[in-house]
Amino acid sequence: MTERFAAYPPVVQLPRDPSNVAHALTAAFPTRLADDVRSVLGVMPEARFAPVMPFEVEVQGETVAIPSRIYNEEPGVGSDGQLSETQQAILHCLYSRHHDGRVRQRHLERIVASGKPWVVPFVMQLAGEYVLEIIEAIGRGLPGLADPGSAQRRAYGEFIARNPAFFARTERRVVSYWSCYYRWKYGAFGTYPGYVLLEAFRAAVVEQVGAQWPRHTPHAAGGRG
Repeated sequence: MTERFAAYPPVVQLPRDPSNVAHALTAAFPTRLADDVRSVLGVMPEARFAPVMPFEVEVQGETVAIPSRIYNEEPGVGSDGQLSETQQAILHCLYSRHHDGRVRQRHLERIVASGKPWVVPFVMQLAGEYVLEIIEAIGRGLPGLADPGSAQRRAYGEFIARNPAFFARTERRVVSYWSCYYRWKYGAFGTYPGYVLLEAFRAAVVEQVGAQWPRHTPHAAGGRG
């Protein structure tokens, strides 16, 4: 498992203009949070490399562009003490995109239970990644997904309803990583923690829209075909 936690290799050159990095990270949140994001950037070490591979999703009617990976070192211990609760959540969201899987998991665990709509895509993106421990952490942190009418269920159901293509892509990624890395351990897709999480997400959107939702994964006992 250590190999899959390894940091991604740098894929871009050092940014020549730090303002480009700041713009990319600010764009990951609704515009009303721009001042809060700038406060967070003030405690983050300067990026060694530019953020990469942003993905666009809709959050409450506004499009945001969230980087797949960032290359900022973590702030020093205690440096986030000056940040508000919202700003600390923004900080953890950004570091959930870190190129090191251990860092991603550590910061994910600080935000996974949040019901803030702008936190949801950061968590859901991690559900479609390859580190099993992170998928398990999401499952532990979202017990409300199993409760009809809960705030967590409403937040994820609304997000999926607004972003069907993103959820479909997440489904396909979960299947691919199960088949590539974990099929030896979970012979049936339905026993894989990623499948269990996807089914909880699916139940949330079905409750939200009051109708069945397209499926892009095998059924519980199936393989890839």
